[in-house]
Amino acid sequence: MRLPIAIFILSILLCLSSWVDPPLALLLGLIIASTVGHPFLSFNARSTNLLLKTSIVGLGFGMNIFKAMEAGKEGFFLTCFSISITLILGFLIGMLLGVHKVVSYLISSGTAICGGSAIAAIGPIIKAKEAEMSVALGVVFILNSIALLIFPFIGEYLSLTQEQFGIWAAIAIHDTSSVVGAAAKFGEEALRLATIIKLERALWIIPLSFFSALIFKVEGTRIKIPYFIFLYVLAMCIGTFFPELSAIYEWIVLISKKGLTLTLFLIGAGLSLGTLKATGTKPLLQGVILWVLVSVFALIVVVIK
Repeated sequence: MRLPIAIFILSILLCLSSWVDPPLALLLGLIIASTVGHPFLSFNARSTNLLLKTSIVGLGFGMNIFKAMEAGKEGFFLTCFSISITLILGFLIGMLLGVHKVVSYLISSGTAICGGSAIAAIGPIIKAKEAEMSVALGVVFILNSIALLIFPFIGEYLSLTQEQFGIWAAIAIHDTSSVVGAAAKFGEEALRLATIIKLERALWIIPLSFFSALIFKVEGTRIKIPYFIFLYVLAMCIGTFFPELSAIYEWIVLISKKGLTLTLFLIGAGLSLGTLKATGTKPLLQGVILWVLVSVFALIVVVIK
C-alpha cells in the first residue's frame, strides 16, 4: 500500500510543478487509475468538486468584470440556441438508438450544459437510479477526457484565434474542468472567454431543473443552484474595483491554475473501469454522435461569425 501512496503523492507534486499542464495532468491521472490505482478513492469525488470550485473562483480575481459582461453578452444567444438544439437532438438520437429515456435525458442534459454537474443536479430531480446516473456520467467522462486532450491540437491545426477557441471550447466540451483545462492550454484570452461563457452556461441548470421536473411530472424536488458562480463574479468585482492589490491577485490566479491542473489529475485518477464497462454501446454511441454534432456546429459558427 505504501508504493501506491508514494506514487500518488509524487504525481501530485508533479502536477503542482511547471512541467505538467492540464491535459497532461489528466493523462497522468488515467495512468495512475489503470496501474497502481487511487489510494484515497473514497475522498476523491468530494475533494475534486471542492478544488474545482475553489480554483474557478480564484481565476475570477484575474478577470475584469466589464470585459466579462461583454463576453457573456456575446455568447448568450449562442448558448441559448445550442442548449435547445442539443436537448432536441439528444432526444431524437436517444429515441432512434433505443436508449432508456432517463439515461438519454441525462446524457443530453450533460452535453447541453456542464457535463457531470448537470447530471448530478438533474438526476435526483427526475428520480434517476444510481446505475442510470453512472452510465450517463461514464459517457460524459470518456468524452471529456478525449476533448481535453484533442481540442487544443485541433484549435492549433485550424489556426483558431484565442476568441474562437474560447467560445468553441465553452460550447462543445461538457465539464467545466475540461473546458478550462483545454482553454488554459490554448492561451490566456481563450481561458478568459471559455471560463466566462461556460459558467454562464452552467446557470442554465436552474431553468433546466424546473423544466425536467415538469416533463417528468415530479413534485417536491429540491433544485440545486451552483452558488460558487456568484463567488466567481464577486472575485471579478474585487479584482476590477481594487486594482491596487493586483500583485496579490496574480498569486491567487497562479495558485488557482495549479489547483485546476491538480483537479484534472484527480478526475483522471478517480476513473473506475467498472463505470466504463457499464456505459454500454448505445448510450456511448448517443453521447459520441451528439457531441460530434454539437462540436462541429459550434466550430462552424465561431469560424464564420
